[in-house]
Amino acid sequence: MAKPTTIPVIELHDLKKRFGIGDAEHFALDGVDLVIQKGEFIAIMGPSGCGKTTLLNILGLLDGSTDGDYNLDGRSVATLSARRQARIRSQQIGFIFQSFNLISRLNIIENVALPLTYKGISRTKRLILASDMLRNFHLNEREYYMPYQLSGGQTQRVAIARALVNQPSIILADEPTGNLDSRSSHIIMEELSDLHKRGNTIIMVTHNPSLTAYASRVITMLDGRIDTDTHLPMQEQLLVAPKHPLGPLSTPKVIKQKDRSSRRMRKLKKSLLTHETSHK
Repeated sequence: MAKPTTIPVIELHDLKKRFGIGDAEHFALDGVDLVIQKGEFIAIMGPSGCGKTTLLNILGLLDGSTDGDYNLDGRSVATLSARRQARIRSQQIGFIFQSFNLISRLNIIENVALPLTYKGISRTKRLILASDMLRNFHLNEREYYMPYQLSGGQTQRVAIARALVNQPSIILADEPTGNLDSRSSHIIMEELSDLHKRGNTIIMVTHNPSLTAYASRVITMLDGRIDTDTHLPMQEQLLVAPKHPLGPLSTPKVIKQKDRSSRRMRKLKKSLLTHETSHK
């Protein structure tokens, strides 16, 4: 009896992205073939302009290809409506950017809760889930700080918390440590490593060769094409950062016990009221 075939989470066939026309025509991606299985941690490297970020944007449904096929969980992205693609972006894919992209006028807990807005969850419940996620990153004491009041490492941890609050299965990270010092970089990479161990599919673009030690597979790109594709044996997946520097990471749990939920909501409402009163 034949074994069932696992459908790749991502499958690309002859993917191309073209800019300009005529003599100004340029291929950012020029025939990319790629298969990614669920639970892989992939590091993508290559010189500036090789197509890394363009590829990541297409994988995250932030941009579209000019030619070729992109299948996500076995379904062609070309057949998905704009609304369906938006739902996938908000519920299935988590984005981590080098520039953090926090909203400056929102405090930390509001930034983390923002992705939950599109799921029809009440404001109080959103803030509870965001608070739970911030606690996982030891940032619960800074819930009401503004982004400018945090260090670079803290800001990136907030960005990761925001990316994870919807419990996505795919995490796309574009130079997640590019603006951080070495210690903060190792902490962030250890968190990504923990997420990989929990079954998340992670695709990370980086210029830093040392960060590829956390990946299970390293891809290099050149001139819009995949140049090398290397699967790393388990013993080569080094953990150069200390284990769990921020404590165990866990996904936010939906509150099931009515009395516990009520206590949390009353406590949070009181905290919100106190915070708003102090700023009047």
